[in-house]
Amino acid sequence: MNRLRRLRRTEALRHLVRETRLRAGDLIYPIFVSETATGPEPIPSMPGQSRLDIASVADKAKEVQDKGVGALLIFGLPAAKNDDATSARTDDGIVPQAIRAAKAAAPDLVVMTDVCVCAYTPHGHCGVLHGHEIDNDRTLPLLTDMALSHARAGADVVAPSSMMDHQVGALREGLDANGFKEIAVMGYSAKFASGFYGPFRDAADSAPAFGDRASYQHDPANLRHARREILADVEEGADILMVKPGIAYLDIVRLARETSDLPIAAYNVSGEYSMVKAAAERGWLDERRIVLETLTAFRRAGADLVITYHALEAASWLNDN
Repeated sequence: MNRLRRLRRTEALRHLVRETRLRAGDLIYPIFVSETATGPEPIPSMPGQSRLDIASVADKAKEVQDKGVGALLIFGLPAAKNDDATSARTDDGIVPQAIRAAKAAAPDLVVMTDVCVCAYTPHGHCGVLHGHEIDNDRTLPLLTDMALSHARAGADVVAPSSMMDHQVGALREGLDANGFKEIAVMGYSAKFASGFYGPFRDAADSAPAFGDRASYQHDPANLRHARREILADVEEGADILMVKPGIAYLDIVRLARETSDLPIAAYNVSGEYSMVKAAAERGWLDERRIVLETLTAFRRAGADLVITYHALEAASWLNDN
């Protein structure tokens, strides 16, 4: 008689036949680096996370490497903002400084960078404005210049998150033309216009000053349209594909896995992180259990990599097992 419980009887049996494995090396840890910070500045809406100064980046990169986390993803917060996002493109900008600090402290750590101008402009939108509209094609050279400044500083992977049409192709062409053919591009291939980004926008001071981002981020109701974006990024030369957010979009993670053989990343975003933290602080959830279950769900759905603010905690828990 078929008894499915036989292989669930003990922890050793369950571990032996476990289909989905989660390792610290599957995780990517995102950090916020601020040009005005004089030390770690706690982010109230993201308990346990801080805006870092450059001096703190080295310590964080070393911790990420020592815990076996797969990569660091850097978001920059500049001191000065303008409509042309000038500070996003300079070789001495906050992200290039952070890349150099991370690489000096942890030379073998994979360093990824976000390529978007929302935190570098006073209006908080992800591209060049024409009135109240985003000018897609005028934004592409700006993003390319930003990616090149990161490549020159030593980034391993650049990740355009602006959701401009042809952003992956523009970065790939610009990197190749300037001698950076070895730098990988991680496309924000299916980034949805989501309510889960609120704490991030607080942390990065990047909320739109008017309107929203629905004209360039995905409609949460659309699956087939997301597949078209995924295929476009594949055609334009992406090395890694990303789905963002994560928990409410596991069907899109599965879609990406079935659409392409490229590595798939899922972003366990700020709102998802903060909800778990808030519930755990009130004793409503077992944080360790919930986090490891959620990260395993991303892997089970087809993600090879998971970007998560829980990466350091999760790595400690996984290394304890």
